[in-house]
Amino acid sequence: MKFSANLGFLWNDRPLPAAIKAAKEAGFDAVECHWPYAVPASETKAALDETGLKMLGLNTVRGNVTIGENGLSALPGREEEARAAIDQAIQYATEISAGAIHVMAGNSSGPRARKAFIENLVNACDNAGSDITILIEPLNHYNAPGYFLSTVEQAADIIREVAKPNLKLMFDFYHVQIMGGDVTRRFEAALPHIGHVQIASVPDRGSPDHGELDYSFTLRRVRELGWAQPIGAEYLPANGAVPDLAWLASFKD
Repeated sequence: MKFSANLGFLWNDRPLPAAIKAAKEAGFDAVECHWPYAVPASETKAALDETGLKMLGLNTVRGNVTIGENGLSALPGREEEARAAIDQAIQYATEISAGAIHVMAGNSSGPRARKAFIENLVNACDNAGSDITILIEPLNHYNAPGYFLSTVEQAADIIREVAKPNLKLMFDFYHVQIMGGDVTRRFEAALPHIGHVQIASVPDRGSPDHGELDYSFTLRRVRELGWAQPIGAEYLPANGAVPDLAWLASFKD
């Protein structure tokens, strides 16, 4: 299998271009990140070009993190800010040839929040064009209390309602296991909607070689179902930003 280093967690003590180079040296097949906007896109692109790695995706900004905001797109009344965040992400992704943008919903609930989210997703899909996939990701209520989107099934309903070909689901086995388990059956059911896959151990969100989920089985099943794209390693290294990578050689093809 192929794997992508999530540089929001791995080597996040280094500037983004240096983290991209570290991922290449470690043997990853691609990279992804959270919020790269403090680094000029030209510098990120130069590191990608040098290493030959593709940036699979990045996130829209969270908003005011000092008061706990975790995205803007499902916040009624904040549509202008949400669309500015989406435009910012599209511009950066275009400049570095990133494949996807995770549009963060934020902390909210109810029909007005759903309406705002759907309208912002339609706008994002239309503006992104055919070369960029828009992703939505359910987050568990332990790490992201109050987040609008919490289950795969809720996300699939929204994807069907938006009905845009470039809107897909980010299926993170860590979050899905916490929010209901039965991960391989739910992966198979959601497969037509899935645009990216991420992994981490449960419950500590460490490297994917221990914990509740047996990834030797889970990833074998993912491959059997036809998934061939790099899988995002979005986990918290045990020793700070430098990741433990013993698992990588055993899981790679």
